Amino acid sequence: MARTLLLVVLFIALLLELALTGGFFFAPALTLAQFGVKYGPDTIFLTYVLGWLLLLVLLMAMVAFGQVWQRRRGYATWCYLLGVWWIGIGIGIYYVFGKPDNLLLDSVKGLLIVILTWRCQASRIMMRRY
Repeated sequence: MARTLLLVVLFIALLLELALTGGFFFAPALTLAQFGVKYGPDTIFLTYVLGWLLLLVLLMAMVAFGQVWQRRRGYATWCYLLGVWWIGIGIGIYYVFGKPDNLLLDSVKGLLIVILTWRCQASRIMMRRY
């Protein structure tokens, strides 16, 4: 059950990251406007860097999803890395900019991934013992 929920959360995270990445590469003005940033000569570089950073996170999420799907051993490392990343992003954005929507979206997503990964590992250890 925990593995199935982990796959669902990772899939939703993949869709969100794909939408943001595509937005930064193919519709940067619209995407920046969603965050309250005006698109112009000063923000073109910011948009480019954020697009590549989000692409990296998207690829990491794809690797994590694939490893959980295939029941590979190293899935926990990728899941914990992504979970802690998203928890940190959510808390950081809330602390610096006071945006609770990012706290809920990113931190809850990261916390779910960490908890579900931990539950998957705990159930696997219990099955191995008995």
